[in-house]
Amino acid sequence: MSTPTALVIVPTYNERDNVTLLAAGVMQHENVRLLIVDDQSPDGTGEIADGLARQYAGRLEVLHRTGPRGLGLAYLDGFKKALGASVDVICQMDADLSHDPARLPALIAAVANADLAIGSRYVPDGTVVNWPLFRVVLSRFANIYVRRVTRLHVRDCTSGYRCWRRATLASLPLDRIFSDGYSFLIETLYLAARRGCRVTEVPIAFVERRRGESKLSGAVFVESLVTPWRLVARNSRP
Repeated sequence: MSTPTALVIVPTYNERDNVTLLAAGVMQHENVRLLIVDDQSPDGTGEIADGLARQYAGRLEVLHRTGPRGLGLAYLDGFKKALGASVDVICQMDADLSHDPARLPALIAAVANADLAIGSRYVPDGTVVNWPLFRVVLSRFANIYVRRVTRLHVRDCTSGYRCWRRATLASLPLDRIFSDGYSFLIETLYLAARRGCRVTEVPIAFVERRRGESKLSGAVFVESLVTPWRLVARNSRP
């Protein structure tokens, strides 16, 4: 059986300290390509990514976004480009090295028996590294909250380390997605589950970023609280 081909989408905003190491880690795996979606980073991340595209010609591409910034918006642009590529699996990763590229083969392999594989912190052998207690509590609460509101059965609903079967991602109504921040992750998972997609969780060690600044904010937190209710309300309409 041949090894699946995969395209990894990594949105970036001010990640100049991390993007080179991340690209090197992803490029270790055969049959894996990388799409960096830069959100007009003022720190020069886009220019560094262009240099990486020359270094890894044919395997690494850069999409320079214009218009409003946002994780969800960046992923939507990345998804549209990825769906036009000839690959079997489309993956999502954070740019801050919190997602270990070494776990990519396990996630890609898991899609053989699932429509979506999630790198999970909250299944056996999954863990978080270097998080303060309040972050652990907040993340745990967020996942319990999302599961209670949406009736999802995934342990780590907010993980951004994911691999999709290409046909599954293509079946989602991407043009109807309203989330533009981190709650984009909740919305796409919910839409997949509503369509009966098979979701599996693969244990990962999530490592707190060592370089750069976190993109989490009060607005992101509020959006994450509201989004599950919006999803339920929208999908309960006749």
